[in-house]
Amino acid sequence: MTTRQGSVWLLCPGCGEMIYGRSFDRADKVCPLCGHHAALNAPQRLAQLLDEGSMRVLDHTIPDSDPLGFADTEPYPERLRKARIRTGLDEAAVCARGAIEGHPVIVAVLDFRFLGGSLSAAVGEAITQAAEQALRERTPLVLVTASGGARMQEGVLALMQMAKTSQALGQLDEAGVLTVTIVTDPTFGGVAASFATLSDVIIAEPGARLGFAGRRVIEQTIRESLPADFQTAEFLLEHGIVDAIRPRHELRSTLARLLSAATRSGAAHAGAREPATALVTDPGELADRHPWETVRAARSLDRPSTLDYIGMLVSEFVELHGDRLGSDCPAVVGGVGYLADVPIVVIGTQKGHTAAELTERGYGMPSPAGYRKAARLMRLAAKLGLPVVTLIDTAGAHPGADAERNGQSVAIAENLRLMAGLPVPTVAVVIGEGGSGGALALAVTNQVLMCSNAVYSVISPEGCASILWKDTEAAPRAAEALRVDARSLLELGVIDGVVPEPHGGSGADHAAAASALREALTGVLHELMPLDAMTIVVDRRARFRRFGMAPNVEDAQDIEDAEQRETA
Repeated sequence: MTTRQGSVWLLCPGCGEMIYGRSFDRADKVCPLCGHHAALNAPQRLAQLLDEGSMRVLDHTIPDSDPLGFADTEPYPERLRKARIRTGLDEAAVCARGAIEGHPVIVAVLDFRFLGGSLSAAVGEAITQAAEQALRERTPLVLVTASGGARMQEGVLALMQMAKTSQALGQLDEAGVLTVTIVTDPTFGGVAASFATLSDVIIAEPGARLGFAGRRVIEQTIRESLPADFQTAEFLLEHGIVDAIRPRHELRSTLARLLSAATRSGAAHAGAREPATALVTDPGELADRHPWETVRAARSLDRPSTLDYIGMLVSEFVELHGDRLGSDCPAVVGGVGYLADVPIVVIGTQKGHTAAELTERGYGMPSPAGYRKAARLMRLAAKLGLPVVTLIDTAGAHPGADAERNGQSVAIAENLRLMAGLPVPTVAVVIGEGGSGGALALAVTNQVLMCSNAVYSVISPEGCASILWKDTEAAPRAAEALRVDARSLLELGVIDGVVPEPHGGSGADHAAAASALREALTGVLHELMPLDAMTIVVDRRARFRRFGMAPNVEDAQDIEDAEQRETA
């Protein structure tokens, strides 16, 4: 910021307009005209994030180190001395304990004013000690990054801090402790390639840049000009690297929602078992209608979508984006929130209601990135001990050439294996179409439910008719032969229950449809949550093991399951 008129007025570097200094400070250094986020120093950042009066700085006494006796235009110790005088800090990292809307947290903040927030032995030690403190106390860790990379004056010993801090984050993963990174501008080099991008959730401020190599280095190397938004938060969100972008005034509330869900595991809300009273488990109670009618009803664009159901059922929802490998598939949505009083991870396929929404969402057909995003969220649920609910409405996995190049088969297969072994309660609901392996990749769960006008099949009726009847007009006959409807699938034991839809179908009354789904889900989760992790996994595997099993093999499997439970 450029100062004018005795520090009363400032010139915003984002829009070039004059802004009143006091208004700028009250807005946590965010321009009220263009939203440009200026840098906060570490004390300012801690004051902005933590509840008033809750902050206690952690005393990490770390001796000075000049392992190389380094000197460029001046000796390294002299650079340190000047940085301390200029900033009032001992080093580039400040760590503290405190609370965010009452939720205990350990926070480590990098200050770019101190030698560019560079990763030194002292900074690496401070981050590691903060992580170890979080591990001892089982308290979530929030990292706020701003750095140019590893500190050159400490040579390869600075490089080793990348490994040290990364393994500290790994220990928090093993212990089930939530980690969150807030990326501020800029975050590069060794910090970006270690602890900054290993957190469970990565939130970026608008316009914040993150990358390993800097823009100038890349352009000089490849001799090409890069897009204007390259490495910005907006670019990274589109490419699946960060979970969300939040303006500064929304950071506290977003963190509070994440901390609330992560620190209140489903087991704490298990209570007494409650029957899933909204579910129909007797096929005879369901209307006997032609399956082709159900296919047409399942495809209606008036039906509630996954995001519609999340909006009506899941409170305090925080959507999380990206597969962390370069993509964010719009056909798959997911995040954390509360279903009634139970914190969950919810994942689903998203179609939409209009032609524009269908196009934007890839017609609800996930790419490999979509399945990998789902897998990342399921691993997060397993780490935090949260139940997983999946909502399925897809004609199938995306059939494009790019999907095949990016490993569609592998992505689906890995999800099937992952879901089979998740140590938390899992429930899938087919809310519309359940198309083949693309649907199954989200449906290897303890209980599989369907809405009464939903369908679930190995192939679309049209596809089956084209292959076997050589005539797509035979689709109604194929639908009947495939037994794609909820009544048939309940008889076959493929699903465990059916969620009744209101008169005229779920599209006629979204609120009533959501109410029935809420009752069904809460009932099933209350049945599952008292179970221990071993029982949850054994029961799920037994459920899918039985399909196509000979009777004598089934008896042997029941004995084996019982023995596993006794051993556990």
